Amino acid sequence: MKLEDYFEFLSEDDIRLKGHRIGIENVIDYYLEGYTPEEILNELPSLNLEKVYATITYYLHNRSEIDSYLLRLAKNKTEKYQEFLENPSPLVQRLKKKKNSVLR
Repeated sequence: MKLEDYFEFLSEDDIRLKGHRIGIENVIDYYLEGYTPEEILNELPSLNLEKVYATITYYLHNRSEIDSYLLRLAKNKTEKYQEFLENPSPLVQRLKKKKNSVLR
């Protein structure tokens, strides 16, 4: 089995562990925070140790590409959050309006 067989490459910015909705960034973020594979498994119990190790190994073998991937994801997340702040949904607008009227 090749390392790539553990993953689903859904798009340039969406790589997930096969059979899960968990992105490789979830495992890698814990790894970069200093978690051991066993601790990562405690945080993501739907995985197994083999998949955690495969993800870490894939990261270590493709570090520059995956670091770029992680940066793109972080940038995209920040952009979406800013867009949300600038253009809140109608529900959020109603809730804010209701909150403000209660506080008066």
